[in-house]
Amino acid sequence: MTSFREVDRTGKEFWSKEHQKFVDPHFRLRKSARLINKMASSRPCTLLDVGCARASLHSLLNSNIEYYGIDLAIGHPAPNLREVNLLEDAIDFDGRRFDFIVALGLFEYLEGVQEDKFREIAKILSPTGYFIATYENFDHRRPSIYWAYSNVQSPAAFHASLEREFVVERRWATSLNWTHSQPVRPLVKAINAPFFPPVPAMTPRLAVEFFYVCSRRRSVTT
Repeated sequence: MTSFREVDRTGKEFWSKEHQKFVDPHFRLRKSARLINKMASSRPCTLLDVGCARASLHSLLNSNIEYYGIDLAIGHPAPNLREVNLLEDAIDFDGRRFDFIVALGLFEYLEGVQEDKFREIAKILSPTGYFIATYENFDHRRPSIYWAYSNVQSPAAFHASLEREFVVERRWATSLNWTHSQPVRPLVKAINAPFFPPVPAMTPRLAVEFFYVCSRRRSVTT
């Protein structure tokens, strides 16, 4: 079977086709947008979407949020979008600093470079900015592991890695589901829409994945 690293380096066509599945914003993306819009409020700010795919998040954000995106395969070229090999190239956009940097469903694929990427993100995050990431819960009662995942670890290990570069201020489950899949039925979506605090006996076993809201550590150098 082709490894993810081989696909990522040579398979721009592969990821272009994969990204077609996410033209319509899915549950996690919509929930992410609600969080970002609330945190940004009405102030002008900038956001970098790392692993932006079809840049579907852009359409969900308030107009005061200036959107930029990077990914291996960009569907429609634009001045605010760049094609970047995230395994091999630094996370950057013309030396800009950003008020928000998001990485949604990305780090499951970044074997061997996770902490390098955290350092790169920390360098371009504004001193008062926020880094918002998601990561799969591989401690779920029945985790599903996509063949392309190269960076499988426990939520505790991911959290500890984040803490080396950031202060993790909040963590929520993106959704709770017995079958470890994002909700698709209207009632299940409605139940999972709020940001619930963790429930010790239930959340670790049923969270599909987690949101991490992080701020920069003061020791970060630029």
